[in-house]
Amino acid sequence: MTTQLGLPEDIQACLFDLDGVVTKTAVVHAAAWKETFDAFLRERDGEDFRPFTDADYDEYVDGRPRADGVRSFLASRGIELPEGSPDDPPDAPTVNGVSNRKNVLLLEKIRTQGVEAYDGTLRYIDAVRAQGLRTAIVSSSANTRDVLRSIDAERLFDVRIDGVVAAERKLPGKPRPDTFLAAARDLGVEPSRAAVFEDALAGMDAGRAGRFGYVVGVDRVGQSDALYAHGADRVVRDLAELGGHA
Repeated sequence: MTTQLGLPEDIQACLFDLDGVVTKTAVVHAAAWKETFDAFLRERDGEDFRPFTDADYDEYVDGRPRADGVRSFLASRGIELPEGSPDDPPDAPTVNGVSNRKNVLLLEKIRTQGVEAYDGTLRYIDAVRAQGLRTAIVSSSANTRDVLRSIDAERLFDVRIDGVVAAERKLPGKPRPDTFLAAARDLGVEPSRAAVFEDALAGMDAGRAGRFGYVVGVDRVGQSDALYAHGADRVVRDLAELGGHA
């Protein structure tokens, strides 16, 4: 049986990813990653370099903490870099340097282009909260709080587990379920009573690994089959499809 929110009746909390679910920033992240990796590969391999692709983004980067994304993608190309340190400059040939280069580009794109929210998601979260369910934002981004404030959405979440909190608590990122499990724990609910909302394949894997009560895949780019394959119970193009009226 499902409720008017499109969820099983025993769900008590909803855990939302940020980029691609709440905000239209996934495409900005993808562009920043491409610019970062293409510049790195061009410098390393010359003009005959093999560019970073949308498939690379989906498979190796999307939803993961920045440094994990760097390691994962470069490993797919047989490249290994020294770790360096978190304060490495953006041009340093280290995992942290490449990671920081991507973040500089991302923040510049956000500053110049702004941040937009998905209205269907905001209405759905309002409906969820009106029904008494608790909510959390779960994102690998260290910029989560600033992004939420820019769209006046920080008030919509009882708990925030983001890149900053994950680093403080030493929580591994998606596809491991630890950040989602921490959000459920902070909300005081069992994972089996919590629903996960994600657009990334790594997020689907995290939802499945954490044995959450319901996993909703949000398909913004035409990857419905892949979201199901990675553990979605249901896939929608927009959360408004689930119903819910605040």
